[in-house]
Amino acid sequence: MPDQLRCDLLLTNARYLAPDMAIVSGKAVAVKDGRILDILDQDACSYQADTVLSGSGLLWMPGLVDGHLHTSQQLLRGRLLDEKPVIWKRVNVPFESRLDEESSRLSAELAAMEMISCGTTGFVDAGGKYPEIYAGVYQAAGLRGRLSVMTNDNPFCPGSLRAPSVPAAVDRLRAMKGALTGPLKPIYSVTTPTAVSEELLRAVFQAAVEDGVPVETHMNEYASEVTDFIERYGKRPFVWLEDEGLLAAPMTAPHCIFLSQEETAVMARRQVRVVHCPFSNCGKGAPPAPQLLAAGIPVSLGTDGSAHGGLDLFREMRLFRGVMNVTRGVGTADSCIMPAETLLKMATHGGGLALMEPGLGVMEPGAPADLIALDTDAPHLWPTQNLVHTLVESASGADVRHTIVNGKLLMRDRELLTIDRDRVRWEAGRLFAKQPWLREWK
Repeated sequence: MPDQLRCDLLLTNARYLAPDMAIVSGKAVAVKDGRILDILDQDACSYQADTVLSGSGLLWMPGLVDGHLHTSQQLLRGRLLDEKPVIWKRVNVPFESRLDEESSRLSAELAAMEMISCGTTGFVDAGGKYPEIYAGVYQAAGLRGRLSVMTNDNPFCPGSLRAPSVPAAVDRLRAMKGALTGPLKPIYSVTTPTAVSEELLRAVFQAAVEDGVPVETHMNEYASEVTDFIERYGKRPFVWLEDEGLLAAPMTAPHCIFLSQEETAVMARRQVRVVHCPFSNCGKGAPPAPQLLAAGIPVSLGTDGSAHGGLDLFREMRLFRGVMNVTRGVGTADSCIMPAETLLKMATHGGGLALMEPGLGVMEPGAPADLIALDTDAPHLWPTQNLVHTLVESASGADVRHTIVNGKLLMRDRELLTIDRDRVRWEAGRLFAKQPWLREWK
């Protein structure tokens, strides 16, 4: 058999979601060396592979990308709902400061299990105490992602999370960069512009330019943070960053709820990648997503971590549709202010842009083979008159049958292949018994 007719993985009788959001049937998809090698009519397919997956009853689509999560908060699930603001100062940071290496490893393993099971193939992590541990877990799990050390030098920050100096913070970012390989890559980060010194903010953004690494930080999440920033610097956050020459590196900006027209213009010029986190953010405000999209700004979706309701991006899409209809559509009598196709693009291709991965988030030859298959024979998905609409209305992470990252199967028929589910659940239960503060923490 000629070498060009061999592939690593073959999807037969495939129905898939095309880049234009059309549903295409009767195809074969050949995967080789981590990328989609070919998509052709099933009748014309001569490829052979050691691993063949039938597409009967399935819809193949690009894997979802979580543009903003906190690996370090997986053990905080259920603690944040109904808490008074500002939760990240009062709850999240003190909790994370007490995590040790064992609890951090389990937090990452639990996050990897949940992402793979829900069809999330890529992520941008906001950083934590032990990003090197996260990297080992995610590498073994096979996920694609951007990892960071979330740097902070504010005196309010617990000592275990606070950088001893600005040079030390930059050195640790660079050390992490050198340790990442394969589908795991670095992203430099500060907690949020209002929580760090100007010296650290400048140093991290400048290091990103010097090292050719993207940068990310929480932006415009609370109205009070925006006013605090204006008090401190005399300008709104994105305007100041541009005026100070700090937007030269590609930037991913989670949240972005409270934005002015001037800031939107800055973000469009600089192609800032915006990440909205619907469940986490709907108690704070509704972002101007339609205006950002109209301005050509890349927009994606994130969960903000499992402490904000889990890592299921199908749920985030559905919730965001409702939030946008109520806050942006009702006033203009526009019931499709956030179309289903737009939401799916945000969760797939938009997430690829947040990850700074060219070609990620579409099913076409040459694209990275980060793919998921949904069971469309499930009672809540069939029959349907418009499958794209039904995915947004009714699908969940539990409908994902197979998960593939970089051409490698991570889940087949709902069985995790790269993580021992039973071991992780047992060790997590033992950890909660051994460290009561995890479940009794106040």
